[in-house]
Amino acid sequence: MTQDSASKPPRRPLYTPEERRRRDESVWTIVQGILAPVQFLVFLVSLFLVLRYLLTDFGYEAATISVVVKTLVLYTIMITGSIWEKVVFGKYLFVEAFFWEDVFSMLVLALHTAYLVAVFTGLDHQTQMFIALAAYATYIINAGQFLIKLRAARLDSQRMDAERTESVPNSGALAGAAE
Repeated sequence: MTQDSASKPPRRPLYTPEERRRRDESVWTIVQGILAPVQFLVFLVSLFLVLRYLLTDFGYEAATISVVVKTLVLYTIMITGSIWEKVVFGKYLFVEAFFWEDVFSMLVLALHTAYLVAVFTGLDHQTQMFIALAAYATYIINAGQFLIKLRAARLDSQRMDAERTESVPNSGALAGAAE
């Protein structure tokens, strides 16, 4: 062990054992697990349509519908994600474990909402699409934040399971001693 690692306090796990239990038992965990890849697929289709419109000046309606659908899916996952945070952590948003992801999610929501405002107020088509691209750039960053947290949660879970296994006496040795 190096001096640096010895002087650092241990990192708090993403979930306490009780939060982990609530997470694992919550239907909202399944909902988030379904909505996240659905949102990503909608994003990919929409990104293609937006870029096609910007490059060819063709397909404005399809691009617009796709961004509106993407925005509605985003709103849905944000609402269900807030419910999930309430069930698991006791607060709807900005819990310590997901504070910065939630902060950045507000920017993602703001840009997607700005896109809707641009469409409904008749802002020129190209500007609408550039707002959509800005919203999509923030979405990708935010999705990356959540993927990093998902990986951290898996590593925490593996570490906690390993620690639990190490603290339980070797049942094989006990069985051998009884013979």
